[in-house]
Amino acid sequence: MKENKLKQRLLGRQACYGVISPTTDPIVCEYVGLSGFDFYVIDAEHGFPSPNEVQHMVRALEGVGCTPLARVGDLNEKLLLQYLDCGVMGVLMPGCSTTEELQQLVAAVKYPPSGRRGLGPVRAADYMMKMPQAQYVRFANEQTLVFPQIEDPRAVENLDHLLAVEGVDGFVVGPRDLALAMGFYDGPAHPEVQALMQEVFEKIRAAGKIAGTVAATREQAQQLVAKGILLVMNSVQGLLSAGARSFLTP
Repeated sequence: MKENKLKQRLLGRQACYGVISPTTDPIVCEYVGLSGFDFYVIDAEHGFPSPNEVQHMVRALEGVGCTPLARVGDLNEKLLLQYLDCGVMGVLMPGCSTTEELQQLVAAVKYPPSGRRGLGPVRAADYMMKMPQAQYVRFANEQTLVFPQIEDPRAVENLDHLLAVEGVDGFVVGPRDLALAMGFYDGPAHPEVQALMQEVFEKIRAAGKIAGTVAATREQAQQLVAKGILLVMNSVQGLLSAGARSFLTP
């Protein structure tokens, strides 16, 4: 396991940019990393990558210096373990609205004594060939990122309690799902949604945690970073469609 460059940048309060993508093609991973992005979120919520495909993607991302993360659709500890064993260096998790759910996530991601992740001579551990076991366990617990997502009013209501859960690096706000949960079915541009998001961001930052979300454009990304949002991502689909439209515009 290598040092998590993304985590080091975030600890240094540097803005980090990434993509989230349901595609399983390692070539796309290489394009993204070579383009200069800091991280790549393998989307296993709206995409369907197998652990074997994730392993190839992680190898490609490591080769271009881009930190591999994964978004998993539900709190499936066995699936999380497989992705982590492939070398994924952090997890985004939707649907964590209570302290109990968030504690379960941390326990699934971290080895004892911080959690209950199972240990084996797997790829993430360099097959136990480079570090003594105790050293690797400590190192992995330090390097692996945990980012629950805030996507519904219940999570917002419980945010003060969620912020107190140990082992969490930050929170990612999902604007579209939050807007849907608030009854705004046409998107998150409504003032009520934007105001709630700003309130959430301020609480996350005040607790010393990393705040993250998505940005559709360069201008949106710059505005978010100016507000102290350090983890900013776009979708591969969004980047591709924006580039295509730009190319085809007369």
